[in-house]
Amino acid sequence: MATVTLRGVRKTFDAQEVIHGIDLDIADQEFVVLVGPSGCGKSTLLRMIAGLEDVSGGQIAIGDRVVNDVDPKDRDVAMVFQDYALYPHLTVFENIAFSLRYRGVDKADIVRRVSQAAAILDIEPLLGRKPRQLSGGQRQRVAMGRAIVREPKVFLFDEPLSNLDAKLRVQMRTEIKKLRERVRTTAIYVTHDQVEAMTLADRIVLLNNGRVEQIGTPEDVYEVPATLFVAGFIGASGMNLVPGRVRSAPSGCSVELGDDARLAAPQRYAHNSDRPVLVGVRPEDLQWVSGTDAALCGIARVVEPLGSDTLVVFDVAGRELQARLPPRLVRRAGDPVRVGVAPESIHLFDPESGRRL
Repeated sequence: MATVTLRGVRKTFDAQEVIHGIDLDIADQEFVVLVGPSGCGKSTLLRMIAGLEDVSGGQIAIGDRVVNDVDPKDRDVAMVFQDYALYPHLTVFENIAFSLRYRGVDKADIVRRVSQAAAILDIEPLLGRKPRQLSGGQRQRVAMGRAIVREPKVFLFDEPLSNLDAKLRVQMRTEIKKLRERVRTTAIYVTHDQVEAMTLADRIVLLNNGRVEQIGTPEDVYEVPATLFVAGFIGASGMNLVPGRVRSAPSGCSVELGDDARLAAPQRYAHNSDRPVLVGVRPEDLQWVSGTDAALCGIARVVEPLGSDTLVVFDVAGRELQARLPPRLVRRAGDPVRVGVAPESIHLFDPESGRRL
């Protein structure tokens, strides 16, 4: 079984702790994405799993075997790096086959494995070329091919798409999803790009300053963010977060935002009556309202047409909010903005702890 288990894993550099006691269980054949901002510890954690960094505390197991003191080459993992790490003087075939030759694999088996990997990745016509003759996307496929032929228990990906342009990143995400369906192996993928995390992961591990903020499916972390950090990090546009106060009345629960702005809130928050909160609303959950029924009325400050929708920054109760609206409803700065939000799309957080209420 290619499970990966972390128990109280810590990492210290020069007496400064950068990974703070992480616990994580990754199931066999699960695709887990470690995501977070630069410097949050995600690549360090991946390198500890690979054996490229020592573990300062805690325990890492692959299957039933604790690997803290096992050499990287003996952990039965394969890693795909950000910079491809191809040998420039070797052909694509030779690059893919390198680790197999190093381990003394039979020549016929090498040819079989390389041919199989090349077919999976659609790079068969490239086997005779050198890396300098390849595009960035082709080089990344070669790097993935080199990992595939090892037939490891666990694939490790360290920001493999960050060097590619935006269009190619989208294409390669699709290729990785296809690869995932054809090669069912446990995978741990590191990225700072929340779109990659949302589109690729079975589960997301969201890290911040060396600690786990939330673990869950893409739907979990998007729909029920556990903390203010998660709410602001996950989503094409960060969640709007504004101060408010919970009000409970016989007519229902609401939150006041100031300047007579008020939003209906789910009844489950009624027991927090008169409590100060941070109110979270995703830009895509703000809906255009015609007439006088709008819950939030403001003036557009920035209008960014995006084709399928328009991102509008507008003022409400002295705060800037963002809304993703259908095109042409708001055309320019200075136009009025009138939006509402369904109560079930309201998120409330404690201002002091940052935790979801």
